[in-house]
Amino acid sequence: MKRFAFKMKLKPGCKEEYIRRHDAIWTELKNLLSLSGVRDYSIYLDEETNILFAVQYQDGDTSSQDLGSNPIVHKWWVYMKDIMETNPDSSPVTIPLEEVFHID
Repeated sequence: MKRFAFKMKLKPGCKEEYIRRHDAIWTELKNLLSLSGVRDYSIYLDEETNILFAVQYQDGDTSSQDLGSNPIVHKWWVYMKDIMETNPDSSPVTIPLEEVFHID
């Protein structure tokens, strides 16, 4: 199993809405992530910078960020774009992070 970490940016004042939307994440999106091998997916917020830090485990080489051609994922991106920094295709701006330390 592989770990993958990345960061995104939340727009100012959108913390509560971001949490609300993720508390009600669509079942079809959760199922798609699971079927794609994404496991143990967590997102953290640095409130000083509005940076979202995400880490997930993957069975294989597919991360949640590789599923943009799926209509469910694209619909989620459109749903979230008003509260996050996004690319022209509505995908969140994501920056992969290099792992520099790990201990089990």
